[in-house]
Amino acid sequence: MIHQTLVDIFTAFKNLKVLVIGDVMLDAYIYGVVDRISPEAPVPVLNVKSRDQRLGGAANVALNVQSLGAIPILCSVIGEDVPGIEFLGLMTSSGLRIDGIVRSTHRQTTRKNRVISGGHHLLRIDEEEDQSLNKEEQKLLKTRVLEIIKDCDAIIMEDYDKGCLDQLLISEIIEEAQRLKIPVAVDPKKRNFLHFKGASLFKPNLKELNEGLKVNIDPTQHRTIHEAIGLLDEQLGCQNYLITLSEHGVFASKGKQFVGHPAHVRAIADVSGAGDTVISIAALGLTLDLPLAFWSELANLGGGIVCEYPGVVPIDAEQLLEEALAHPLFEPFFNP
Repeated sequence: MIHQTLVDIFTAFKNLKVLVIGDVMLDAYIYGVVDRISPEAPVPVLNVKSRDQRLGGAANVALNVQSLGAIPILCSVIGEDVPGIEFLGLMTSSGLRIDGIVRSTHRQTTRKNRVISGGHHLLRIDEEEDQSLNKEEQKLLKTRVLEIIKDCDAIIMEDYDKGCLDQLLISEIIEEAQRLKIPVAVDPKKRNFLHFKGASLFKPNLKELNEGLKVNIDPTQHRTIHEAIGLLDEQLGCQNYLITLSEHGVFASKGKQFVGHPAHVRAIADVSGAGDTVISIAALGLTLDLPLAFWSELANLGGGIVCEYPGVVPIDAEQLLEEALAHPLFEPFFNP
C-alpha cells in the first residue's frame, strides 16, 4: 500500500469527493411511555415524551461519507411537501450540499415513523410511494448527476427500491463513470438487482442476494457464497463483490481473491443503517486502491460499530480509527 499508516488512510479520505445517488428519506422517531391499554381497542396507549428526525436512505450514506472526512454530494428526488422542507433543513444543518436535490410536485417525500417505548419498537408507520420517477423527474435528476459527476472521485448508488434509480439511469451513470474512470459502488435492492452491470463494487446483504438470485444460501458455508458470487459475476461482471452476512460477518471477492471476516462481538442496539456505513467505508477504501482484505474488514468493523447505537446514525471516524488501530488484523498491511 502507498499509505504508511492507518492515520494516513483516514487523512487521505479527506481528499475525496463522493457523489451519492439514490432514494432518500426522513427517519422519524416518536419516543414515549406505555402504562395502559386503550379502552377503545386492545392496543397500548403511548404517552409521547419526545420526537426526533434524522436523514435516512442515501442521505445517511452521505452523512457516513462526511463523517469519514470525505466530501459527499447527494443527488435524489423529494417532494414539494412539508417533509421535503424538513429534509432540506436537516441537510443544511448537517453541512450537506443541497444543489443535487430535485424537488417534485408529483412525488411524496418518504418518511418512516418509528414508535418506541422502553427501547423497544412498537410500530413503524411508512409514508411513501415507490413508483418510478416520471420523465420530467428523470430528466432533471440525470442533468444534476451529469453536472456533478465530472468533479467527483467516487460514486455510490444507494437503492432502496423507492423509484429514484431505474435501469436506464443506472446504465448511463455507470457508462459515464467508466468513461471518466470513476469507481462506482452499489448497494442494491430487489427491483434493480441485476441492472448494475460493470460496477466497481456490488454490495448486497444476504437477503438481497437470496432474493436477487432466487437461491437460499447458507452463510456458514463459504462454498455456497463462492458459487453465488460466480452466478452474480456471470450476469453483472463487477470488479469487486462484498456480501454482508449479519452475525456471520462479511465475504468479499475480487477476481480469484476471496476473503471472509467474522462479525465482531457487539452489544447490538439497532442494525438500521449499518449497510449505509459499510458501503461508505468500502467505497472510500476502493477509491484509494486499498487491498481487498483491508477495506472489507474496515467496512465490517464500521458496520458493527453503528449497530451499538439506537436509530440510524453515521459512523464515528475517531472510534473507527481507534478500534482499527487496536485490531491485529490490520497490522500485516503496515508491518509485512
